[in-house]
Amino acid sequence: MEGELDLRLPMGLLFTVLGLVLAVYGLIADSAIYKRSLGVNINFGWGVVMLLFGVLMLVLYWIGRPKKSG
Repeated sequence: MEGELDLRLPMGLLFTVLGLVLAVYGLIADSAIYKRSLGVNINFGWGVVMLLFGVLMLVLYWIGRPKKSG
């Protein structure tokens, strides 16, 4: 259908960018801030999860987008 709202593209872009920012922050942050969480780098872990979800949404958008005719 023409003009149909597909949320996979904006969701994919949002989660990919925010996941990338969070994962990079988790990599470059001082490891002392993770002592309260028993040494678990929660920023990097959830950043990767968000990044993977965003990439999945972009792939699903790419696969399911309507084909242009004409």
